[in-house]
Amino acid sequence: MPASLPPAGAPPEDQIDDSAAPLVEHLAELRNRIIKSLLAFVVMMMVAFYFWNPIFNFLTQPLCDALEARGQTCNLILIQLQEGFFVAIRIAMLGGFCLAFPIIATQMWRFVAPGLYRSEKSAFLPFLLASPGMFFLGAAFAFYVVTPLAFAFFLGFQQPGTLTGDAGADLAEGENPLAQAGIAFQGSVSEYLKLTTRFIIAFGLCFQLPVLLTLMGKAGLVSSEGLKSGRKWAVVGILTLAAFVTPPDVITQIILFTVVYGLYEVSIQLVRWVERKRRQELAAEGLLDEDELP
Repeated sequence: MPASLPPAGAPPEDQIDDSAAPLVEHLAELRNRIIKSLLAFVVMMMVAFYFWNPIFNFLTQPLCDALEARGQTCNLILIQLQEGFFVAIRIAMLGGFCLAFPIIATQMWRFVAPGLYRSEKSAFLPFLLASPGMFFLGAAFAFYVVTPLAFAFFLGFQQPGTLTGDAGADLAEGENPLAQAGIAFQGSVSEYLKLTTRFIIAFGLCFQLPVLLTLMGKAGLVSSEGLKSGRKWAVVGILTLAAFVTPPDVITQIILFTVVYGLYEVSIQLVRWVERKRRQELAAEGLLDEDELP
């Protein structure tokens, strides 16, 4: 990254680690970082493709548990001949990205870090570490809490088919042999995987909200008072988000709204803590009177 001028009042030791380099060198370094990230993704994708069957079995476990609780066999069908192959590719891409993410994040950090001052590194690095942690926390919440509830809700609309009499015999004249039409789940492998990954990615991204707002608060882009006054707009935005990223069932939408709004309230407290810490640092430097501290 190109070096910038040191911030006003920065201590002498707060300097950029590497000297300024020509733009061509930075572009060459960016190309090398991207190539290394792509190679890591391709290698990890090949590893995930080799183990796509166990990964698929893991991803289908919530559905199998819900079907087993109803005494049904856990079977998914292939609607198209090539569907199984593309499902394996999709699983390999998802697993490859997850496995290669530490390497990709490291390459990104090594490209950005030389253009940051030591104080900026110490401020930015915790957020870089917290972001994947919060994503995996959200993904785990979606997989272990939300998907079992959603699948139990969807499977509740099944009903067994029945025939009047003994296998349709001894029917009264004019009686319809099909007394009740059966409704049974026969899910597509591709559609199930799409629904599950949609849950995982949606909740993983929503759990980034405290990291994003806290980072914006540290940069002075948002304030705790501004977030508090914007609660009504946050409610509308979260409800809209829940309607788009989750299936059209009320239970899942309520869960997503409750979780994301709770994260919004947590973000307000984190931004308030960042503001209080900033005031204390300014007071320690003599740039703010102690009576102005909260």
